[in-house]
Amino acid sequence: MRFLRVAALALAASLSACGGSDEPTKVWEATGFSAPESALPDTDAGVIYVSNMGGGKPDEKDGDGFISKLRLDGKVTEAKWVTGLDAPKGLALSNGKLYVGDVDHLVEIDVATGTVTRHQAAGAKSLNDPAVDSEGRIYVPDWAGNAIWRLADGTFEKWLESDALKTPNGLLVESDRLVIAPWGSGLKADFSTETPGNLLTVSLADKTVADLGNGTPVGNLDGLEPFDADNYLVTDWVAGKVFQVSRSGEAKVVLSLGQGTADLNYNPSTRTAIIPLMVDGKVVAYKF
Repeated sequence: MRFLRVAALALAASLSACGGSDEPTKVWEATGFSAPESALPDTDAGVIYVSNMGGGKPDEKDGDGFISKLRLDGKVTEAKWVTGLDAPKGLALSNGKLYVGDVDHLVEIDVATGTVTRHQAAGAKSLNDPAVDSEGRIYVPDWAGNAIWRLADGTFEKWLESDALKTPNGLLVESDRLVIAPWGSGLKADFSTETPGNLLTVSLADKTVADLGNGTPVGNLDGLEPFDADNYLVTDWVAGKVFQVSRSGEAKVVLSLGQGTADLNYNPSTRTAIIPLMVDGKVVAYKF
């Protein structure tokens, strides 16, 4: 989920202090998806949205991408709720609109009607995981373009471009900064990297990019979610792992699910992570 979570983090910290299961437990599994990349629940509406990239490549404009709708218990209600997308990836909700990174467009979907509006990012290569700040501005990383785009006051433009972003993928807004889960530096044709990614921060005030914590490489990072007051949950798409990463940059593996472990969501009130498994065509939920 990609909005500010002050109250949620406070609750998560309280729950963390009370302890919990050492081993995450699978709650449910849903199947039949086509390269699911991101899963985002709307708990008020009782819905989970899942982006499906379809059969093409991450940057291929083939029109076979779509959005699915599930109930919160994992039952698919509309396998193809919104169709005609290209390679939809990250998702964010804000003011009744679902935002989707889709190659060189930020797609805006009215959740009440399914109406689609497209914001073009001319020259973008692979828009991914949107995040919303307290003013309603939408930030979107361009994974292969080493850039971040921003939709503000109806204008969608490149906000920052820098090799220091290390192929940015997962993204969230945290107070006066962005936190980024990057794939890594030196992206190769087979999607491997010369150096794996580590969590980064970007100042919203002056766009300064910095390592979060000690800067130790973690993996080819994809999804990023706050876990508690001191840690994040982060997925490694290539290695198929879910990490708990501290604010000092230390990482430990909490789940191993197989290659294609993509853009997760975490609900601190239920201690449940919803995780797309892109290669397997599944979405799974684990309770922590």
